[in-house]
Amino acid sequence: MDTACTHTTVLLREAVEALDIQPDGTYVDATFGRGGHSRLILSQLSPQGRLIVFDKDPDAIAVARSIQDPRLIIRHQGFADLGELAAGSVDGVLMDLGVSSPQIDTPERGFSFRFDGPLDMRMDTTRGQSVAEWLAEAQLQHIAEVIRDYGEERFALQIAKAIVARRQDGGRLDRTSELAQLLADTVKTREPGKDPATRTFQAFRIFINAELEELQQALDASLQVLHAGGRLAVISFHSLEDRIVKQFIAKHSREVFDRRAPFAPPQVMAFESIARIKPSAPEVAANPRARSAMLRVAKRLASGAVEPAR
Repeated sequence: MDTACTHTTVLLREAVEALDIQPDGTYVDATFGRGGHSRLILSQLSPQGRLIVFDKDPDAIAVARSIQDPRLIIRHQGFADLGELAAGSVDGVLMDLGVSSPQIDTPERGFSFRFDGPLDMRMDTTRGQSVAEWLAEAQLQHIAEVIRDYGEERFALQIAKAIVARRQDGGRLDRTSELAQLLADTVKTREPGKDPATRTFQAFRIFINAELEELQQALDASLQVLHAGGRLAVISFHSLEDRIVKQFIAKHSREVFDRRAPFAPPQVMAFESIARIKPSAPEVAANPRARSAMLRVAKRLASGAVEPAR
């Protein structure tokens, strides 16, 4: 079992400050992880305040359940289910995206090419298909598309061909070390200091957990559950996530005119973008995994059309 002390929370105080905590308010930590943000939020709530936490990872849920606090409401669900909460019932939503250090550093989870372990990568190990199971039957073109679209890997087709060729020779990929070696043999050039497995491991993790699709669903749901003045704070760790968050906030931070009805009043803004924050140099020096983090913050406005969560 991983404990909270094995994980250094990125942008801890900046993210919680961005929520503008009201002591009696209701807040959502949509990605509990090991609870760094949640513990700080709880420390600022009154006995009437509430914190709702979501996480798909059974290990994370076990850590959440170890916190004996009546203000804490735990949901073993992905944050795509945020829309199940009552409309306008929440004062702030925090999303800390990606994979946590305990997940990466636990070989049995299969997230890291640095350790040998089963090629799994599921956030929720109680359901769904592992990466090994998917690769055992996926078509070449689908594998290439996943690597290209989610890993932004220019050697996507060559890697997909190598995976399929190994499978046809009876060599199923069941271990992270096996996939890492195949990638090292296939990807002959790489940016200085970057392992040839980095982009493909990222791509398979994002795909197998439907991370980008769930992010979009959760962002859409935030429009529903946040009341006027509520804050949305999202920490992303790579360009694919950050692009979705940036575009979502930008889309809902401007007036939209209907070209079919030029004299009709515009659809007014639903959000106001209020901050874009990167980790400080001391934080990056102390925790290199923070170097790519980006925190974007927006405030829900009193007016503004709400699109239904998809």
